Parts: sequence; structure tokens; C-alpha cells
Amino acid sequence: MKFADRVVHLAAEGAYYMMARAQQQEAAGRSIIHLEIGQPDGPTFKNISQAGIRAIEEGFTRYTPSAGMKSLREALARDASERRDIEVKPSQVVVGPGAKPALFFPTLALVRPGDEVMYPDPGFPTYAAMIGVAGGIPVPVPLNEEQDFSFDLDAFDRLVSDRTRMIVLNSPSNPTGGVMPRAALEHIAQVARKRDIWVLSDEIYARLIYDGQTAPSIAALPGMAERTIICDGFSKTYAMTGWRLGYGIMPEPLAERVELLLTHSVGCTASFTQVAGIEAIKGPQEQVEQVEAEYQRRRDVIVAGLNAIPGFRCRKPQGAFYAFPNVASYGKTSEWWADYLLDQAGVALLPGTAFGARGEGYLRLCFANSTENLERAVERIRNAVIKTASG
Repeated sequence: MKFADRVVHLAAEGAYYMMARAQQQEAAGRSIIHLEIGQPDGPTFKNISQAGIRAIEEGFTRYTPSAGMKSLREALARDASERRDIEVKPSQVVVGPGAKPALFFPTLALVRPGDEVMYPDPGFPTYAAMIGVAGGIPVPVPLNEEQDFSFDLDAFDRLVSDRTRMIVLNSPSNPTGGVMPRAALEHIAQVARKRDIWVLSDEIYARLIYDGQTAPSIAALPGMAERTIICDGFSKTYAMTGWRLGYGIMPEPLAERVELLLTHSVGCTASFTQVAGIEAIKGPQEQVEQVEAEYQRRRDVIVAGLNAIPGFRCRKPQGAFYAFPNVASYGKTSEWWADYLLDQAGVALLPGTAFGARGEGYLRLCFANSTENLERAVERIRNAVIKTASG
């Protein structure tokens, strides 16, 4: 079958592929510890779920404006203005079914065939996918382990060109957990202003930051609000992955274009989901702080455990809920390790190459799991590593 060029480059997302393999083994009776899918292990906060249930009972089951309910856009604008220290109007907020529309649709609206788009490598696989669908030219920028997986600014300076239309940032990062320091953001912002380049800042993990740090938004830097799209959502912060609720913040003219793309693709986001989102934003935030603290404890457990395995080297992630250990010392590919640890140890995780060529030599483990399971997973990995080293 002959397909259009815009889709022939698309490939499955590695997390779903590995999850399917792991579930097949579970169905056959094997014990599997799931560290492959990036989602909170706990349920949606009770007050949020109850708000969604009440909304259905009260008839919030009909169409809404494509850009989202007015009350939700107002709540998101207030929240973003306070947390990111920028002035956001409700008309700049576009709500979508999940955060991915806030990545895909601004890219479709701005990137023309032949435009270059810079993005992190290793990075979330949707970045390369959306650039290709828009007809753009993907330009991966290395993330340096030695710099806690921030942009390699020397490489960035070499790769940026007169054809660069957009720079994609992700801080905190999936898969590395790295947070871009303010100095790096200022460097990128200076280039973006000078060359008139858009920045798409994926900040879906912005509420999951550890050790008392913060993750600054490039949109708050001088001259950047008018050229920055912020992508955020509810999935990671409020354990709402299945609710499919996200949003983008962008200049009003672009928001109008993105709203039209929503109109002609998905129509609108489920109204009862949006009501639940209002409760998430306006309701008590203590649960977010508790979850953040728990993730930090789990991070410390898994990083210490991985670093105690011979040949493994794992930096302490500053945000998100992923560990990204370096296993290159063994001379085996990341895919080999992911397959081996699933088949021999019953631990489902992802090869670093699921996130780009620069992920070779790394593995990604999601530590949004119980401490008991994380300790068991580390022990299984250790035993499997000793077995392969001795064999």
C-alpha cells in the first residue's frame, strides 16, 4: 500500500511496544515489574475524580468550544501567570485531549516544508514525528550526561542556521530527568531573539522537581513570551494520564490557528474531563507536594541501587520520574539490554535508543512505582548483570 510521505517515517512509540511484550509474558504467568511506561502508579486524586463524576451526572457531556471551556482557560491562565512569572491571558490558552496536540498543532501551524527544527536527543519520540509530519527537517541536539543532560550548547551553536524555524526544549526531560539551567536557557533565548526563531517548551514535568530546585521557563526571559509555546498537561502532576487533558500557552494569533486545527481534527476535549481539570488546578495542591516528595524518595532508592551494580553509572535526575543509567561499559546495545532484562529478569524498561540515536548506551526506568518494586527490580537487574558477566 502506498502512503503519503508525511507518514512513512512514523514508528511505534517504544514504551507501548515494550509494555505489550511485557503484558504477553505476564499473561503467560511470568512476574513482571513494569518500569517502562511513564505514568504515576497511584490513582487520580480523589477530589478530581469526584469532580469528573459529578460533571457527568450534571450533564457535562456535550460539546465545548474547541479551545476549551472559558472557566478552565481562565484558571490555567491564572495558574501559569503565578507559577511561571509571566502574564498569560485566557485567550492564549488552548486546551486539548492530552498534551500532544500542544506539541503537534503549533508545529503544523508554524513549520513549513524544508524548515529546520532543533530538538533534544535523546528526547521524547513525538518531537521527531511531528517535525516530519509538518515537512520540517529534524535537527537533533545532543544532551550531555556530563552537564546533567542539558543541551550541548557548542553543538547547538554549530547546528542553528538561517533555516531554523523552531527549537524544541523539554525541561525536566523525558527520558533523562535533566533540568536545563537558567544560563543555558538564556543562551538559547539570545539566539532565538537574534534569529527570530520560535521555541516550543515542553514543560509537562514542571511540577516534579527535586532537592528544592526549580525549573525555569524560557518564556519568562525578556523578549521570549511572544515567541514561545508552552506545552503542559495534567497527566503527570495529577495522575490523570487516561483523562486525556493538556493545554498549550502561546501568542494569541497562533492560538487562533491552533484552535482551528483542533476544530477540524478532534472537535473539542471532553467537557467532564475539563471540569475535573478545573478542580485539579483550583483545588488543594498538598497532594502534588506529597507525591513530589515521594518520587524524590523513590529516585534516591533506584539511583543508589543502580549505581551499586557493577558497570552501571546513573546520574541523579533533577526532575520528572525517570532514571537514565549509562550501561555502555558492557559493550552491548541498549536494545539488547532491554530485551535481556525483560526476558531474563522480568523487568520491563526501555532502551535509550527509543528516544533517539544519542540514547545508545543508556536505559530508561520509570520510578513512579512502589519502593518495594523498585528494590526488587534493582535486585533482579543485578542478578541478571552478574549472570551475563560470568557467562
